[in-house]
Amino acid sequence: MSVSVSVTARRLAAAAAVAGALVGTATLPASAADHAPRSHRDNVVISGVHLGSEGRDHRSNRALNEEWVAITNNGRQNVNLSGWTLSDKHGHTYTFRHFRLNGRATVRVHTGIGRDSRTDLFQDRRNEIWDRRDTATLRNERGRVVDLTTWNDNRRDDRDPRDTPRDNHHDRDNHHDRDNRGGRH
Repeated sequence: MSVSVSVTARRLAAAAAVAGALVGTATLPASAADHAPRSHRDNVVISGVHLGSEGRDHRSNRALNEEWVAITNNGRQNVNLSGWTLSDKHGHTYTFRHFRLNGRATVRVHTGIGRDSRTDLFQDRRNEIWDRRDTATLRNERGRVVDLTTWNDNRRDDRDPRDTPRDNHHDRDNHHDRDNRGGRH
């Protein structure tokens, strides 16, 4: 079972965007409305979530680094994420520092300790952050919500573009996952 995006939140955001666009185009001359720039930041989304293990070693750094949220830039232009935040429903917040997400690229934000790279960032925490029922919220440097996703009692989100198709029905120990729920059975 995949992590589900909050349909209600997406619909509300889409409705607000459409309403704002209609008001904006109604008040602008046609020539100005046709040339309104679209922000390349609109292309940055939460593309996947993977919760860590629940076993005895759930607080080990390895287990913490199995817990991540994937952020994808679907646009062609690089986006400077410096000052952006990723937070859970309890207010645990990771702030992006000096990071530029390339166009058509994905970065995983891991909970544990590690060395940052272009594809992996680390929060350097010693405890799990993401709960089995949680919401991940991505905000830009002005604090505006860019994207959010909510899940309920799932182990993994198969939408991460860096996973190979082979991974879609296998758990982390490469056992076949018949019901696609992830984790150990």
